[in-house]
Amino acid sequence: MAGTLLLRVPIPNQLLEVYVNLKPLGDRVVVEHVEQQDKSAGGVFLPDTAKEKPQEGIVRAVGSGRTLDNGTKLSMDVKVGDRIIYSKYSGSEVKIDGKEYLIISEKDVLAIVDKVPAGV
Repeated sequence: MAGTLLLRVPIPNQLLEVYVNLKPLGDRVVVEHVEQQDKSAGGVFLPDTAKEKPQEGIVRAVGSGRTLDNGTKLSMDVKVGDRIIYSKYSGSEVKIDGKEYLIISEKDVLAIVDKVPAGV
């Protein structure tokens, strides 16, 4: 299913596992944080307390898009798998099966990151 995130979540004290289907509504985007490096550019190791809040992530699910006042749907500019940069203090954090996700509005997405080989 495009646009949704399907996660398998074990239920404590039971032999049963449940699949969680996470589908953002409207112009919302589910983002998985990209871990920051443990070393600074100068080679100094950074403790967790010195690391900045992550602003880069990978889109794991997208909503259907924003509905305008006249009823038309505005399609999303981001798609599942895009690597993005987003506003520092935006969205709501959700923890599912030990993984942290962020649900943000598409307007909080600042850029899509495309990595291009050097010399191209």
